[in-house]
Amino acid sequence: MKTAGAGSSGLSGAAGGNGRSGADDHCAAHAATGEHGYTKDKDAHLKRLRRIEGQVRGLQRMVDEDVYCIDVLTQVSASTKALQSFALQLLEEHLRHCVAHAAKEGGAEMDEKVEEATAAIARLLRT
Repeated sequence: MKTAGAGSSGLSGAAGGNGRSGADDHCAAHAATGEHGYTKDKDAHLKRLRRIEGQVRGLQRMVDEDVYCIDVLTQVSASTKALQSFALQLLEEHLRHCVAHAAKEGGAEMDEKVEEATAAIARLLRT
């Protein structure tokens, strides 16, 4: 499994729905440090995503086995909350790394990163 920042994950708009390919030129903090905001916790993030993937596979199994719809919906809710929790952690790391670096630099880069983070928050609120 590839992360959204490492290329296509097989999902349309997986790189945050912004049409980006994950190229590193979008983050001056990455260029300066050689790391993305999530890099230090990458193994934990991958473990968490594998657990979420297991939950989704469980949903497929439940439907295949004709499990009662309310039980399937309960699992959908748990999977959704797990993804939302992951997204919030990733957003926090982005704010601490990319946005904080841009704020130190100031100017257009700061404005761009604040707008980008605001748009990401808006997308999360719509889900």
